[in-house]
Amino acid sequence: MHFARLATAMVTPFQEDGEIDYEAVNHLIDHLLSHGTEALVVAGTTGESPTLNTEEKVSLFRHVKTYVGRRAQVIAGTGTNDTRSTIALTQAAEEIGVDGVMVVVPYYNRPSQSGLAAHFEAVSRATKLPIMLYNVPSRTGQNLTAETTIRLSDLPNVVAVKEASGDLSQIARIIEETRDDFMVFSGDDKMLLPILSIGGDGIVSVAAHVVGLSIKEMIEAYFSGDVRRAAALHRRYLPIFEGIFFTASPAPTKALLNYTGVKVGGTRLPIVPLTPDEKTYIQALYDRVIGVSASA
Repeated sequence: MHFARLATAMVTPFQEDGEIDYEAVNHLIDHLLSHGTEALVVAGTTGESPTLNTEEKVSLFRHVKTYVGRRAQVIAGTGTNDTRSTIALTQAAEEIGVDGVMVVVPYYNRPSQSGLAAHFEAVSRATKLPIMLYNVPSRTGQNLTAETTIRLSDLPNVVAVKEASGDLSQIARIIEETRDDFMVFSGDDKMLLPILSIGGDGIVSVAAHVVGLSIKEMIEAYFSGDVRRAAALHRRYLPIFEGIFFTASPAPTKALLNYTGVKVGGTRLPIVPLTPDEKTYIQALYDRVIGVSASA
């Protein structure tokens, strides 16, 4: 199976009491699908997965898959820092019928490369679902090296990696030394075009919540050979790609969604909402960039 080129790491809408707002989930899905998103990553880091318990994650997987149907791919974020828990959550997602799983490098306990390989191999054996590895050293404290990724790509259902290491040399080696149908996704919007330029395949995006059609246009321009157009779009939207991470994610993204009329509520502790000054900053940044794009 091939994952779609533009996946969005979907935020999780909350009610005022902090519970998941499933009606807002539906509205958010409709918004994303009408703005270029081809796959939804559910209960990833941007979905505040550290604050979602297992029951909430399973409920969210089921709800999103039922609501989306065949309109887009649904990729469940099932990775934890415990192999048995990851397997159990992956198998629950498989029973629901999701299209694939994204499994993050185990965080906090910082296993060795052989431990990482054993972790992902165990998950691979326990499911028939296609697996996207997720390497984000800034969050996990451990880098999934090129050597380990290449080794894991030999597993038949390990079909992709979301690379957020920022190391283009590492990413280039993965692209060069994995099979042709192994997909490499950027895990950072500002690295999308550089990763495409060395042979990458797509993006698991956060910015697609607010500029999804433009990101889709960038990807399509690049693959159609209009690299100048893709580069111009990259430069134009770079302030948003960077701005939505000026403080702890996904607070800025949720603030922009609420600002633009897509109501997703607040965040769960320990992520706090933006201050009034921070809201003013991110809204002004968005207005400036979108104003430029509208007049371009």
